[in-house]
Amino acid sequence: MRSDNLDVGSVTPVLFDVDGVLIDTADAHGRVWRAWARLHGLDPDAVWRATQGRRRTDTLRRVAPDLDVVEEHRVLDRLMAAEEPGFRAFDGAAPLLHALPPHLWAVVTSSRATPTAARLARTGLPVPEVRVCAEDVSEGKPSPEGYLTAAARLAVDPARCVVVEDSPAGIEAGLAAGCTVYAVASTHSPAELARAHVCFPSLSEAARELTPVHPYPSEE
Repeated sequence: MRSDNLDVGSVTPVLFDVDGVLIDTADAHGRVWRAWARLHGLDPDAVWRATQGRRRTDTLRRVAPDLDVVEEHRVLDRLMAAEEPGFRAFDGAAPLLHALPPHLWAVVTSSRATPTAARLARTGLPVPEVRVCAEDVSEGKPSPEGYLTAAARLAVDPARCVVVEDSPAGIEAGLAAGCTVYAVASTHSPAELARAHVCFPSLSEAARELTPVHPYPSEE
């Protein structure tokens, strides 16, 4: 039930990336992609750099265009399955998400829909109604399509939205969508994130700016 004290017009809609913003997955993704690269005789570090902020399918087409994308998804899924139990939400993620009105926040991720929902639930985070995932867009980040889609599904002007990102590709997507972009330096240095409007050292720091004065009440 909505609080009578909550002025929803004053609450900024927030569009979150997931991996590296809400959930700490960078080390695991690094291990998975480097292991996959070694299986195919590719440069592990070059492959890892190519993944940053991009959909898995886009990365595969970029670094190994001759390989079968469907089969490589299966290989990567097997490698990732061993890492999933170790994923944890970043400090401040759960309180922030619970404080936001459910109809004024969404996730926009380069990951696929089923793993995204499962990962949010497994790490104790709420699963929002609006989730724009890899299958939902024709072009991944740095295209603005994902963020524009999320804003449309929330029925808000992208110019009202704050995007929270951890990668240069994600920042470019948010800027191209016309959003204000907050960066968190969880996976990249502040210098690499300099295109964002503001860069915070952590999600906890960003949450201080994003949490409404009157948090949305949890439903009993």
